[in-house]
Amino acid sequence: MPVRTSNAVWRGDLKGGDGTVALGSGAFEGPYSFPSRFEEGPGTNPEELIGAAHAGCFAMALSGRPVPETMTGAVPPGLLAADPTRADYGDIAYATASAAVDGDDGAVTERLEDLGYL
Repeated sequence: MPVRTSNAVWRGDLKGGDGTVALGSGAFEGPYSFPSRFEEGPGTNPEELIGAAHAGCFAMALSGRPVPETMTGAVPPGLLAADPTRADYGDIAYATASAAVDGDDGAVTERLEDLGYL
């Protein structure tokens, strides 16, 4: 697997400063700050980027597994519609998800449960 790099720069103190995170590939660069990480301020945060990375890995992994023919490979509408919630695990965020798959005779749900995704 190739080595990938990223970069982060922070200017100023913890609460009043700001920074920039960038992917080494140049595919993304954006601002982050105390408010964007711990409040509802504009910009991104490391957890959001980790979430995007996990979502990409999950989507690729799921597409490589055998699933019933009724599953088209597209993400069902509403799968990730639930708002992320915080558990009582310090600063570790987790998201809840739900799905309603059209035409699911139970085989799709059963297979996803067998694979440990539900």
